[in-house]
Amino acid sequence: MKDTVSITGSAHTDRIHDSAIKHVTGAADYTDDIAQPEGTLHAYLGVSDVAHARLLGIDFAEVLATPGVIGILTAEDVPGVNDISPTGLNDEPVFPTDLIQFHGQPLFAVIAESRDIARRAAARARVDYETLPHALDPVAAMDAGYPHVTAPLKLERGAVGPAFAAAKHRVSGRLTLGGQDHMYLEGHIAFAIPGEDDDVIVHCSTQHPSEAQHMVAHVLGVPSNAVVVNVRRMGGGFGGKESQMNLFCAVAAIAAKKWNRAVKIRPDRDQDMIATGKRHDFVIDYDVAFDDAGRIQAVQGSFAARCGFSADLSGPVTDRALFHADNAYFYPNVRLDSHPMKTNTVSNTAFRGFGGPQGVIAAERIIEEIAYATGQDPLDVRKANFYGGEGRNLTPYHQEVEDNILDRLVSELEESSAYRRRRQEIIAHNQTSPVLKKGIALTPVKFGISFTATWYNQAGALVHVYNDGSIHLNHGGTEMGQGLNTKVAQVVAEAFQVDFERIKITRTTTEKVPNTSATAASSGTDLNGMAALNAVEQIKARLVAFAAEKWNVAPEEVRFLPNRVQVGDTELPFDAFIKQAYLARVQLSAAGFYKTPKIHWDRARGMGRPFYYYAYGAACSEVTIDTLTGEYRVERTDILHDVGRSLNPALDKGQVEGAFIQGMGWLTTEELWWDDKGQLRTHAPSTYKIPLASDRPRVFNVNLADWSENRELTIKRSKAVGEPPFMLGISVLEALSMAVASVADYRTCPRLDAPATPERVLMAVERLRGEG
Repeated sequence: MKDTVSITGSAHTDRIHDSAIKHVTGAADYTDDIAQPEGTLHAYLGVSDVAHARLLGIDFAEVLATPGVIGILTAEDVPGVNDISPTGLNDEPVFPTDLIQFHGQPLFAVIAESRDIARRAAARARVDYETLPHALDPVAAMDAGYPHVTAPLKLERGAVGPAFAAAKHRVSGRLTLGGQDHMYLEGHIAFAIPGEDDDVIVHCSTQHPSEAQHMVAHVLGVPSNAVVVNVRRMGGGFGGKESQMNLFCAVAAIAAKKWNRAVKIRPDRDQDMIATGKRHDFVIDYDVAFDDAGRIQAVQGSFAARCGFSADLSGPVTDRALFHADNAYFYPNVRLDSHPMKTNTVSNTAFRGFGGPQGVIAAERIIEEIAYATGQDPLDVRKANFYGGEGRNLTPYHQEVEDNILDRLVSELEESSAYRRRRQEIIAHNQTSPVLKKGIALTPVKFGISFTATWYNQAGALVHVYNDGSIHLNHGGTEMGQGLNTKVAQVVAEAFQVDFERIKITRTTTEKVPNTSATAASSGTDLNGMAALNAVEQIKARLVAFAAEKWNVAPEEVRFLPNRVQVGDTELPFDAFIKQAYLARVQLSAAGFYKTPKIHWDRARGMGRPFYYYAYGAACSEVTIDTLTGEYRVERTDILHDVGRSLNPALDKGQVEGAFIQGMGWLTTEELWWDDKGQLRTHAPSTYKIPLASDRPRVFNVNLADWSENRELTIKRSKAVGEPPFMLGISVLEALSMAVASVADYRTCPRLDAPATPERVLMAVERLRGEG
C-alpha cells in the first residue's frame, strides 16, 4: 500500500530557494558582511594607465606619506611564486616586474587603515614606463604577429576539400562577436585572516575554492593544507569568479601574513570591470557548401578570439567554441580551427556557456546564410540539417549524438508558438509598414554537458547525521544564487525520506571537502548531487545493517518512510531511530564521491567523448524595429527547454528565464568598447547597458519539456540547466536579422554583428537600402 504521509521538499517538486527570503530582506550574509576583527586593514590596487609598456619603476613617496597608509605590496613582496595562472603556464603575475601588458593591469596594492584611504593613496603613485605598440583585437594581433596564448585546436572529419570542389552552392563570410561583462551584483572581494605558523583563512566570493586555495598557497610558498578558503554564498558569478578571484585572494593573504593583521580587498565597480576578464570576443570566418535543398555538405570555420595578455581559461573556452560550432546540425565534412590570440587587454575568462555560445551562433549564421541564398524559411533549413537518421549522428569531434530530442521539441514549440501563422502575418505586415518592421525566428540549441578537462568531472560531499536526527550537508559546489544548495538538499531529504527543514546546508570550505572542481560548466548539481547521494547511501547501508541485526529481520524489511523508519513490524520516528543507532555506535557520517562515467578526450587527435550527455532547447522570438532610429523591442518569446526530469521545476524555470535574458543582452545591448589607447570605456553601469526589466519580452512564455528524462544515469535523471538556455537568446538576434532583411525583400542576409545595438541595426538597414 502506498504511504500517504509526505515529506516536504523532496526531489522533482517546486521549492523556494533556501536563501530567497534572506536575499530579498537583506538578511543574507556575504563576504563583506563578515564581522571584522580589531585592526583589520584594507587593500586597494594601483593599476596601469597604458596598454603596453616596459615598467621602469614606481615612485611610492606620496603614497607612503599619506596618513593611514601602512605599506605597499609589489612583486618583491610575494614570498612564494609570483604567478596566479589557473593553467600553470606561469604567464599571469600577481604584480608585473618588467612589462605592463594591458590598460588596468594591477601593478601594486596599497595597504591602509581604511578602504577609502587605500583607494585615494593608490592614485598618488608615479609610474615610470616606456610605451610599446599594442594590439587590442584578434585581427590586429594576428596582423602584428602576436602569438597564441595557448595551443590552438583543430577538429576535422570527412573530406572538406573535395566536398567544396563538388558543391553547387557556396557562401563565405565573417561574423564579429563582442564580449560581455559578468555584471554580478556582488563584485570581487577577499578577506584574509592570518593564523599561527603558515596558516591563513580566506573568505571570498569565488566559484572555485580549491583553486583559490592552491593559488594562495602558491604565492605564499606554503602547502595547501595551510590555507582554508570559505564561501558561504556569492552575489552572482556567471564564470567571472572562477579564476579571477585568485588575484584578490592572493593580495589579501600576502598582506595578512606580512602585517599579521586581517586584510580585506574590495575594488570599486569601475576597477572590477577594468582589471578582471570577460567573455571572449570572437572573429569567425566561415565557408559553407550546400545543395539546392539547403542541406549542408561541408563547413570550414576559423575562430579567432581576443584572449588578453595571458592564457587564463582561453584554451578550454576556445576549444568549447569549436565543440559547439555545429550546434544542432550535422556537417558531413568539416574542418574547424581555433586561434586563441594574445592581445594587450585584460585576460578574458569563463562566462556562462564557456565559448559554447560563440560556437552556436556561428552555426546559426551559417543556417541563416543558406536560408537567404535558397529563399527558404530558416526553420526549414534548420530542420533539414538536424542530427538524426542513418550516418548523420557524428559530431566534428567524433562523438555520436545518441539522445537527440530536437525533432519533437522544436515541433512542439513550432505549434505552441504558432510560428508558421505568425511568420506569414509578419511578412504581410512588413509589406504595408514602411517604418516599423517585424521579424521572427525559432532557434534550437544542443549543448554538451561535462568539463572538457576530464579530471574536473569529480565531486565530493560530506554528510553528518547528528544523534538528534538533524542532518548537516556540505559539498564542494558553491552557491551563487542558482539554487544549487537547495537542489542538493532536496536530494538528501528524499534519500533519507525526511523533511527538507531537517537539513542544514553549510558554507563551502576547503576544510571539509578537498580538491573540488569549480562550480561551472553547468555541472554543479550533476556532480555534487551525486556525491551527496553517495554519502547518504553509505550511511543508510550502515543503518540498515544495524536495524536488521538489532531487530533480527532481513535487510529488505528495513524501509525508510516519510520521517520514520519501518523495521519489520516496528515503526520508529526518524530521530528516535537515529538515537538508537548512535547508542549502538553506528557511524553516522560519510564522505561521498562521484566521478562522471564514460567521458574521455584526446585533444591532440581531436577525438573522443568529451560530453556525458546533451541538453536541448528552443526559443521563438518576435521583434519590432524602427527603421528610422534602429531602436527595437522584443514583442514575444516562447521557450521550450529540456532539463530532463527536473529536480526543482521552479528553480529550473528561473534559470531558463535568466539565461535567456542574459544571452539576449550579450547579443543586443551589452557593448564593450576600448579606445585607441587600450582603455576600456564601458567600465560602469552608466556606460555598459545590461537588459532591464523593461527590456524583457512583452509576452514571455517559458515551459520545460516535462516529458524528457535523461537517458544517462544522472542525479534523478535530471539535466543541467545553468548554461544551455543562454543560447536561446540567439533567437532575438535572428529575429532582428529578419526584420532588417525585410527592407530589401529578404534577398540578402543582413550579417548583423553582435551586439546588434540600435546603431548597428540602423546601419544594417541603411546598407541594405543602399544596395537595393
